[in-house]
Amino acid sequence: MSSRSRISALFGPVFLVLSACSVTMRPDAQGQYVTPIGTAPVIGNETPYSKALTCLSDHVERKTAPRIAVGAITDYTGKYSDNLGGRRVTQGASLMAISALDRIGLPLVERLDTAVATDELKLANNNLIEDDGAVRDIRPASVLGSDLVLLGGITELNYNIGSSAVDLLAGNGGFGSQVYVMNVAIDLRLVETQSLRVVDVVSYQKQIIGREVRAGVFEFFGDHLFDLSVSERALEPMQMAVRAMIEKAVADLTRTHLQIDPEVCVLDLETPASQPQTL
Repeated sequence: MSSRSRISALFGPVFLVLSACSVTMRPDAQGQYVTPIGTAPVIGNETPYSKALTCLSDHVERKTAPRIAVGAITDYTGKYSDNLGGRRVTQGASLMAISALDRIGLPLVERLDTAVATDELKLANNNLIEDDGAVRDIRPASVLGSDLVLLGGITELNYNIGSSAVDLLAGNGGFGSQVYVMNVAIDLRLVETQSLRVVDVVSYQKQIIGREVRAGVFEFFGDHLFDLSVSERALEPMQMAVRAMIEKAVADLTRTHLQIDPEVCVLDLETPASQPQTL
């Protein structure tokens, strides 16, 4: 059988099915062309350290706890990729820190985005805002001050700090597997707002593992090469690793500043050694 005949025998039924399909789309009664895929429920965004924050909330005396503001926790890695759509590391670390502090129940004051409050103050100053039919008063000392501010940044993103691979070729097929490791790090500091004294500093890094498994079968038909491959790729979520480090940092800073026993609410997380990654 010629190569052209073999190709027709293999792909002829597929061509017939595709030719019978219509690409015309019409909206349904709700005005949608398609029903969106994805039925996973919305759940809380937690890391293994979230339980420690919730546990610490029972040991915080809210009446005497300091008011905390969160400043800019910036991405200092400088890692950018046009092919992957921009920054490689989350730009929302400050928001993660606010969520972590709230899990503990520490009093928070807003300093990260005061644009709306500033606009309202300007409008009220010109008698342009009313509250319950009356012009809003501008009262001295109406804004709560902060005692501490959390600052810092994401300082490291190192690619492929270690890897291992296995490749096997046999006949017209093959199999391969690869495991690689990268890491990301943060440095955070707690600062007294009035004195600007640095109260405490923490620096953490977390390694992230990626895995790829692939298998392929290929065959030549005359001058044509047909390649059938199956692969699986998985990368531990990098942005969740940043959130986990921030939650651990917030928990440790809270214990130190509020003089809570260092062993209180410490989770017995499994060590990386107890979770071997094999090919």
